[in-house]
Amino acid sequence: MIKIKNKAEIENMRRAGVLAAQVLIYIEPFVVAGVSTQYLNDLCAEFTKQHGAISAPLNYHGFPKSICTSINNVVCHGIPSETDILKSGDIVNVDITVILNGYHGDTSRTFMVGDVDEKIKSLVQRTEKALHRGIGAVKPGKYLYEVGRAIEKYVTKFGYSTVKDYGGHGIGKEFHEEPFVLHHYSINNKIRLQAGMIFTIEPMVCIGPNYDVDTSTTDGWTVTTVDGSINAQFEHTILVTATGAEILTQIG
Repeated sequence: MIKIKNKAEIENMRRAGVLAAQVLIYIEPFVVAGVSTQYLNDLCAEFTKQHGAISAPLNYHGFPKSICTSINNVVCHGIPSETDILKSGDIVNVDITVILNGYHGDTSRTFMVGDVDEKIKSLVQRTEKALHRGIGAVKPGKYLYEVGRAIEKYVTKFGYSTVKDYGGHGIGKEFHEEPFVLHHYSINNKIRLQAGMIFTIEPMVCIGPNYDVDTSTTDGWTVTTVDGSINAQFEHTILVTATGAEILTQIG
Protein backbone atom coordinates (compact mmCIF):
# COMPACT_ATOMS: atom_id res chain seq x y z
CA MET A 1 0.00 0.00 0.00
CA ILE A 2 1.39 3.39 -1.01
CA LYS A 3 1.67 5.81 1.89
CA ILE A 4 0.71 9.45 1.42
CA LYS A 5 2.84 11.57 3.74
CA ASN A 6 1.37 14.38 5.84
CA LYS A 7 3.01 17.76 6.41
CA ALA A 8 4.94 16.67 9.49
CA GLU A 9 6.22 13.54 7.75
CA ILE A 10 7.24 15.54 4.69
CA GLU A 11 9.20 17.97 6.84
CA ASN A 12 11.01 15.08 8.53
CA MET A 13 11.78 13.61 5.10
CA ARG A 14 13.18 16.95 3.98
CA ARG A 15 15.58 16.98 6.92
CA ALA A 16 16.70 13.40 6.27
CA GLY A 17 17.12 14.14 2.57
CA VAL A 18 19.29 17.19 3.21
CA LEU A 19 21.56 15.19 5.51
CA ALA A 20 21.95 12.44 2.90
CA ALA A 21 22.90 15.11 0.36
CA GLN A 22 25.41 16.57 2.82
CA VAL A 23 27.10 13.18 3.19
CA LEU A 24 27.63 12.94 -0.57
CA ILE A 25 29.04 16.47 -0.68
CA TYR A 26 31.32 15.69 2.26
CA ILE A 27 32.74 12.49 0.75
CA GLU A 28 33.45 13.90 -2.75
CA PRO A 29 37.03 15.13 -2.13
CA PHE A 30 37.98 11.73 -0.69
CA VAL A 31 36.89 9.77 -3.80
CA VAL A 32 40.32 9.65 -5.42
CA ALA A 33 42.76 7.08 -6.75
CA GLY A 34 44.53 5.11 -4.05
CA VAL A 35 41.79 5.08 -1.40
CA SER A 36 39.81 2.02 -0.40
CA THR A 37 36.05 1.87 -0.44
CA GLN A 38 36.25 0.84 3.22
CA TYR A 39 37.85 4.21 3.96
CA LEU A 40 34.96 5.96 2.24
CA ASN A 41 32.54 3.82 4.23
CA ASP A 42 34.16 4.76 7.53
CA LEU A 43 34.20 8.47 6.75
CA CYS A 44 30.51 8.46 5.75
CA ALA A 45 29.53 6.44 8.80
CA GLU A 46 31.31 8.84 11.15
CA PHE A 47 29.90 11.95 9.44
CA THR A 48 26.38 10.49 9.68
CA LYS A 49 26.84 9.65 13.36
CA GLN A 50 28.20 13.12 14.15
CA HIS A 51 25.03 14.61 12.66
CA GLY A 52 22.73 12.60 14.91
CA ALA A 53 21.72 10.02 12.36
CA ILE A 54 22.16 6.31 11.59
CA SER A 55 23.55 4.70 8.43
CA ALA A 56 20.50 2.79 7.19
CA PRO A 57 22.28 0.06 5.16
CA LEU A 58 24.27 -1.26 8.14
CA ASN A 59 22.72 -4.60 9.19
CA TYR A 60 19.72 -4.03 6.88
CA HIS A 61 18.76 -7.63 6.04
CA GLY A 62 22.34 -8.47 6.98
CA PHE A 63 24.15 -5.92 4.79
CA PRO A 64 27.55 -5.54 6.48
CA LYS A 65 28.50 -1.91 5.77
CA SER A 66 27.18 1.64 6.16
CA ILE A 67 27.16 2.63 2.47
CA CYS A 68 27.19 0.89 -0.92
CA THR A 69 30.16 1.41 -3.23
CA SER A 70 29.66 0.03 -6.75
CA ILE A 71 32.69 0.18 -9.05
CA ASN A 72 32.60 0.00 -12.88
CA ASN A 73 30.54 -3.10 -13.77
CA VAL A 74 28.97 -3.35 -10.30
CA VAL A 75 25.39 -2.19 -10.72
CA CYS A 76 24.41 -1.82 -7.07
CA HIS A 77 24.91 -3.12 -3.52
CA GLY A 78 28.70 -3.13 -3.77
CA ILE A 79 30.20 -3.86 -0.34
CA PRO A 80 32.99 -1.54 0.82
CA SER A 81 36.29 -3.34 1.35
CA GLU A 82 39.88 -2.66 2.35
CA THR A 83 40.97 -4.48 -0.81
CA ASP A 84 38.85 -2.46 -3.24
CA ILE A 85 41.27 0.36 -4.05
CA LEU A 86 40.09 3.04 -6.45
CA LYS A 87 42.31 3.70 -9.44
CA SER A 88 42.39 6.33 -12.15
CA GLY A 89 39.82 5.54 -14.83
CA ASP A 90 37.32 3.96 -12.42
CA ILE A 91 33.81 5.14 -11.81
CA VAL A 92 32.18 4.40 -8.47
CA ASN A 93 28.62 4.89 -7.30
CA VAL A 94 28.41 5.91 -3.65
CA ASP A 95 24.94 5.18 -2.30
CA ILE A 96 23.98 6.92 0.93
CA THR A 97 20.92 6.32 3.08
CA VAL A 98 20.56 7.92 6.49
CA ILE A 99 17.93 7.59 9.19
CA LEU A 100 17.32 10.89 10.94
CA ASN A 101 14.65 11.04 13.64
CA GLY A 102 13.15 7.84 12.27
CA TYR A 103 12.95 8.96 8.62
CA HIS A 104 15.08 7.90 5.65
CA GLY A 105 16.95 10.01 3.12
CA ASP A 106 18.36 8.09 0.15
CA THR A 107 20.63 9.36 -2.61
CA SER A 108 23.56 8.26 -4.73
CA ARG A 109 26.04 9.61 -7.22
CA THR A 110 28.55 8.10 -9.61
CA PHE A 111 31.97 9.68 -9.15
CA MET A 112 34.68 9.63 -11.81
CA VAL A 113 38.19 8.86 -10.54
CA GLY A 114 41.15 10.48 -12.28
CA ASP A 115 41.40 10.14 -16.06
CA VAL A 116 38.18 8.47 -17.22
CA ASP A 117 37.63 7.27 -20.79
CA GLU A 118 35.48 9.69 -22.78
CA LYS A 119 32.84 7.04 -23.55
CA ILE A 120 32.48 6.22 -19.87
CA LYS A 121 32.44 9.90 -18.96
CA SER A 122 29.56 10.40 -21.39
CA LEU A 123 27.71 7.47 -19.80
CA VAL A 124 28.02 9.06 -16.37
CA GLN A 125 26.90 12.48 -17.55
CA ARG A 126 23.96 11.07 -19.51
CA THR A 127 22.87 8.89 -16.61
CA GLU A 128 22.57 11.96 -14.41
CA LYS A 129 20.58 13.66 -17.17
CA ALA A 130 18.37 10.57 -17.41
CA LEU A 131 17.59 10.84 -13.70
CA HIS A 132 16.42 14.41 -14.21
CA ARG A 133 14.35 13.39 -17.25
CA GLY A 134 12.59 10.94 -14.95
CA ILE A 135 12.09 13.55 -12.24
CA GLY A 136 10.66 15.91 -14.84
CA ALA A 137 7.94 13.37 -15.62
CA VAL A 138 6.62 13.42 -12.04
CA LYS A 139 3.30 15.27 -11.79
CA PRO A 140 0.18 14.57 -9.74
CA GLY A 141 -2.46 12.88 -11.85
CA LYS A 142 0.11 11.37 -14.21
CA TYR A 143 1.07 7.70 -14.13
CA LEU A 144 4.29 6.49 -12.57
CA TYR A 145 5.21 4.71 -15.81
CA GLU A 146 5.92 8.12 -17.36
CA VAL A 147 9.08 8.22 -15.22
CA GLY A 148 10.41 5.00 -16.75
CA ARG A 149 9.28 6.04 -20.21
CA ALA A 150 11.20 9.33 -20.02
CA ILE A 151 14.38 7.63 -18.80
CA GLU A 152 14.24 4.81 -21.33
CA LYS A 153 13.51 7.14 -24.25
CA TYR A 154 16.55 9.24 -23.39
CA VAL A 155 19.15 6.52 -22.77
CA THR A 156 18.30 4.16 -25.61
CA LYS A 157 19.14 6.76 -28.23
CA PHE A 158 22.77 6.39 -27.13
CA GLY A 159 22.63 2.58 -27.37
CA TYR A 160 22.38 2.26 -23.59
CA SER A 161 19.93 0.18 -21.59
CA THR A 162 18.42 0.38 -18.11
CA VAL A 163 18.61 -2.45 -15.60
CA LYS A 164 15.15 -3.95 -15.19
CA ASP A 165 15.63 -6.22 -12.17
CA TYR A 166 16.21 -3.33 -9.78
CA GLY A 167 14.52 0.04 -9.40
CA GLY A 168 13.48 2.85 -7.15
CA HIS A 169 11.09 2.53 -4.24
CA GLY A 170 8.78 4.30 -1.89
CA ILE A 171 10.50 5.56 1.23
CA GLY A 172 9.63 7.12 4.57
CA LYS A 173 9.86 5.59 8.02
CA GLU A 174 10.66 2.38 6.16
CA PHE A 175 13.71 2.07 3.92
CA HIS A 176 11.72 0.36 1.17
CA GLU A 177 8.00 0.98 0.71
CA GLU A 178 5.59 0.78 -2.20
CA PRO A 179 5.69 1.60 -5.06
CA PHE A 180 8.48 -0.18 -6.95
CA VAL A 181 9.75 2.41 -9.46
CA LEU A 182 10.79 1.00 -12.83
CA HIS A 183 13.27 2.85 -15.01
CA HIS A 184 11.73 1.62 -18.26
CA TYR A 185 8.19 1.80 -19.56
CA SER A 186 5.94 -0.89 -18.09
CA ILE A 187 2.21 -1.18 -17.53
CA ASN A 188 3.16 -2.53 -14.09
CA ASN A 189 3.82 1.09 -13.13
CA LYS A 190 0.32 2.23 -14.06
CA ILE A 191 0.01 3.95 -10.71
CA ARG A 192 -1.63 7.37 -10.47
CA LEU A 193 0.69 9.86 -8.80
CA GLN A 194 -0.68 11.85 -5.88
CA ALA A 195 0.71 14.78 -3.91
CA GLY A 196 2.39 13.46 -0.76
CA MET A 197 3.91 10.37 -2.35
CA ILE A 198 7.65 10.02 -1.75
CA PHE A 199 9.87 7.62 -3.66
CA THR A 200 13.34 7.30 -5.11
CA ILE A 201 14.27 7.47 -8.77
CA GLU A 202 17.64 5.81 -9.35
CA PRO A 203 18.30 4.66 -12.93
CA MET A 204 21.06 2.08 -13.38
CA VAL A 205 22.26 2.58 -16.94
CA CYS A 206 24.42 0.08 -18.84
CA ILE A 207 26.76 1.33 -21.53
CA GLY A 208 25.44 -1.25 -24.04
CA PRO A 209 22.14 -2.90 -24.91
CA ASN A 210 22.54 -5.84 -22.49
CA TYR A 211 20.88 -5.06 -19.17
CA ASP A 212 21.14 -8.57 -17.65
CA VAL A 213 22.65 -8.73 -14.17
CA ASP A 214 23.92 -11.35 -11.70
CA THR A 215 23.96 -11.32 -7.92
CA SER A 216 27.08 -12.67 -6.24
CA THR A 217 26.71 -16.15 -4.78
CA THR A 218 29.68 -15.38 -2.53
CA ASP A 219 28.37 -12.39 -0.59
CA GLY A 220 24.72 -12.47 -1.64
CA TRP A 221 24.67 -8.74 -2.34
CA THR A 222 26.96 -7.50 -5.10
CA VAL A 223 25.07 -7.08 -8.39
CA THR A 224 27.13 -6.97 -11.60
CA THR A 225 26.43 -6.79 -15.31
CA VAL A 226 26.48 -10.25 -16.88
CA ASP A 227 28.65 -9.14 -19.80
CA GLY A 228 31.03 -7.09 -17.65
CA SER A 229 29.96 -3.78 -19.18
CA ILE A 230 30.18 -0.50 -17.30
CA ASN A 231 27.14 0.78 -15.42
CA ALA A 232 26.40 4.19 -13.90
CA GLN A 233 23.72 5.31 -11.47
CA PHE A 234 22.34 8.47 -9.87
CA GLU A 235 19.56 8.69 -7.30
CA HIS A 236 17.33 11.23 -5.61
CA THR A 237 14.44 10.98 -3.18
CA ILE A 238 11.42 12.72 -4.71
CA LEU A 239 8.27 14.23 -3.23
CA VAL A 240 5.21 14.54 -5.45
CA THR A 241 3.87 18.06 -4.88
CA ALA A 242 0.66 19.76 -5.96
CA THR A 243 2.38 20.98 -9.13
CA GLY A 244 5.21 18.54 -9.85
CA ALA A 245 8.20 17.18 -7.98
CA GLU A 246 10.47 18.33 -5.19
CA ILE A 247 13.95 16.82 -4.89
CA LEU A 248 14.45 16.14 -1.18
CA THR A 249 18.06 15.01 -1.46
CA GLN A 250 19.70 18.18 -2.72
CA ILE A 251 20.83 21.41 -1.16
CA GLY A 252 19.82 24.73 -2.68
